[in-house]
Amino acid sequence: MKIPWTLFAAEFLGTAILVGVGVSFVILDFGAGSPVVGMVPDPGLRRALTGLLFGSTGALIAVSEIGKESGAHINPAVTLAFWLRGTVERTQAVGYMLFQCLGAVVGSLPLLLWRHTGGSIAYGATVPGSGYTALVALLGEVATTFALVFFLFFFVGHKRLRRFTPLLFPALYALMVFAEAPVSGTSTNPARTLGPAVVSGQWTAWWVYWLGPTLGALIGVAVHNLRWFEWLEIEVAKVYHFEVDRHGVFERGSNGDAAKNEAE
Repeated sequence: MKIPWTLFAAEFLGTAILVGVGVSFVILDFGAGSPVVGMVPDPGLRRALTGLLFGSTGALIAVSEIGKESGAHINPAVTLAFWLRGTVERTQAVGYMLFQCLGAVVGSLPLLLWRHTGGSIAYGATVPGSGYTALVALLGEVATTFALVFFLFFFVGHKRLRRFTPLLFPALYALMVFAEAPVSGTSTNPARTLGPAVVSGQWTAWWVYWLGPTLGALIGVAVHNLRWFEWLEIEVAKVYHFEVDRHGVFERGSNGDAAKNEAE
């Protein structure tokens, strides 16, 4: 199947925006010299706020024209999960992952404009927290990515909840970043980690942020394949705009038939 380049371009742009805007919130909330640090001295509250804003960024991308075009995976772990569920073809999945990573790197370049404030926290690079080993950080990434995939599939597979899927991300990331960020930084997204690592040169335990989300996605899909969740219908590899398939590349239903183009 020939995959339209506009899908890859949408994933590139969506991931660039997620990293550029989402990680800017990290810098704003935790960078040295930021007024937010003084206004909200409680680090736990700032973590929750950061997660809320980062998740809201992803949600807005999902409901935008970008999400309508590509499905707004903007995360290689999410694309992997959809591919394992059989709702996206391998060629499309590989292309998505490649352009997500490229988009994350490009989206990280504007982070350099934060100068000292951004540099004080390595421009939002994710590394194991103080006092935590790489193994513990790995377990944190597995757990949080599992939660992301599990709840994402629960929402998109539930007919009544499906249309509310974008609202999942602000709440979920607020909770996860509040509870887990001191351990690993709560990446859940290899591309999100790659971009800031490139611009900052901070590669400490980089493998954690590839292996952890991959394992988390695998476990999340495995759990959804259990008989208790057979009633959930993961019809298309999209986070929103489920009825739109402009190019006929998303799968609908368990029989793997290509989705029919419907009115936008």
